[in-house]
Amino acid sequence: MKRVVALLVATLALAACGKEGPPVPPEQRLPQVISDLTGAVEGRHVVLSWTNPSKRADQSRLPDLTTLRIYRREESGDAPAKPALISWGQVVGYDQIAEIKLDSPAPAEMEGQRLRWADTAAMTGRRYVYVVTATDSIGRASPPSNRLDLVAFSAPRPPEQLQARPGENQVMLSWSAPATAIDGSPLREPLTYQLLRAQTRAEPYRPVGEPTANLAVTDTNLQNEQSYYYVVRAIRSQGTTKAFSEQSATVTATPVDLTPPPPPSNLVAVPAEGSVRLAWDPSRAPDVAGYFVYRAPAPNGEFSRVNLTAVSATVFVDRSVERGKSYRYAITAIDQARKPNESQRSEAVSVTLPQ
Repeated sequence: MKRVVALLVATLALAACGKEGPPVPPEQRLPQVISDLTGAVEGRHVVLSWTNPSKRADQSRLPDLTTLRIYRREESGDAPAKPALISWGQVVGYDQIAEIKLDSPAPAEMEGQRLRWADTAAMTGRRYVYVVTATDSIGRASPPSNRLDLVAFSAPRPPEQLQARPGENQVMLSWSAPATAIDGSPLREPLTYQLLRAQTRAEPYRPVGEPTANLAVTDTNLQNEQSYYYVVRAIRSQGTTKAFSEQSATVTATPVDLTPPPPPSNLVAVPAEGSVRLAWDPSRAPDVAGYFVYRAPAPNGEFSRVNLTAVSATVFVDRSVERGKSYRYAITAIDQARKPNESQRSEAVSVTLPQ
């Protein structure tokens, strides 16, 4: 009998030698809890947003996240929100209202790193508490997310009469405040506004700065000659919940270059028989497109342009002159703006042609 017991102990000892370490508790293999669930009223719906977990509770990589489940509970008045506890894969006391499969998430959609989903069944005036769980490929569900507690109320109508006025590297925008919410009720509380911008009609509009209570905003640090598209949304706040209007009508504007280049310098005029040869140092601006030559009768005549189209070179031969006459010359530079800006005239030089 002693030999049998000793043999059994030895066998168990040998078996133990093959272990890599202590077993991992099952809860450590669950997907991490979603901790950034947020939401707002957008138009006529409550829109939820969160970041999907990429790790498990033990910080190991989570490569097989498959499903997100959204739960909702309706609360009354100012009663404390019911805790969200999971049991047998369900959140106790909450109704599952959506299941999102990541291989086909529609109608949910990704916006950057966040998943967005609209609760189209939420009713105005009701208080809702939402949580979300994440499930992997073998059905292990995360604990419920942070609770999102909000009241669904009517969003404002979109702002009206959005106007855009381009300037240099900027666009000045203004709009009118909506008078009512989408249900027709008057808006008595102050609103804020979010301006959004895109560089094409097809790309998503992105916020420009932070929301503002003003009815006008100047969008700066833009690229001249680049078109920009704008919309604006009105934001109504009640407690910690925000309600965003639909987007306003779209306007477009193209910032323009309004700064002329500096004038050319060191103009030299050399008379010859029946012509005057001019040479000058170029304007220092990087976007110079060409130069205009101006001529006036000496000593005090009015200047007029000699060349109808700008010349790119810094030399010019004026052959439309008369022998024995005296002239004054000056040069200007123009830039490459859509509506070219012309510099001031260079310092004038005088010349007399031989007989």
